[in-house]
Amino acid sequence: MSLHQPEPVEISTRMREGEWTEDTLADLVNHYQEEMRSMGAPMEDTTTDIEKNDDGSVMVAVRWTKSTQG
Repeated sequence: MSLHQPEPVEISTRMREGEWTEDTLADLVNHYQEEMRSMGAPMEDTTTDIEKNDDGSVMVAVRWTKSTQG
């Protein structure tokens, strides 16, 4: 018997200063979350990370850590 640890699914991007606004960032996060739902991800199994950096850039990542229960 082997332990199967499914790989997480991630949608992410980095944007430089001037490439995003608060409104476009919110739209992007909503879009990524909707993409995860369309792949079958229950929202309780997803995490969303937004990292705003001192240089004005931003990193967005939406991850789905699949349950090991089938």
